[in-house]
Amino acid sequence: MPKYVIERNIPDAGNIPADQLKAISQTSCGVLNKMGPEIQWLQSYVTNDKIYCVYIAPNEEMIREHASQGGFPANSISEVKTMIDPTTAE
Repeated sequence: MPKYVIERNIPDAGNIPADQLKAISQTSCGVLNKMGPEIQWLQSYVTNDKIYCVYIAPNEEMIREHASQGGFPANSISEVKTMIDPTTAE
């Protein structure tokens, strides 16, 4: 199943309080539950003005549908082609 990185432009994202992050996460999980097991949220990284999310899904359209239903921006969606880490150098 393809893996995607979604870039969400959210001004001042790094200052979103924990209770709001919890609510956003609950909304996301609720939408995912309705959409079924084909789409999965793995993790997200919050930076100053963006949130980068990693999802597994059969296609980009399903990622866009999740964003639409949840009211989240999906400014950029990129399919992960391969992963590297320090062990790649060995």
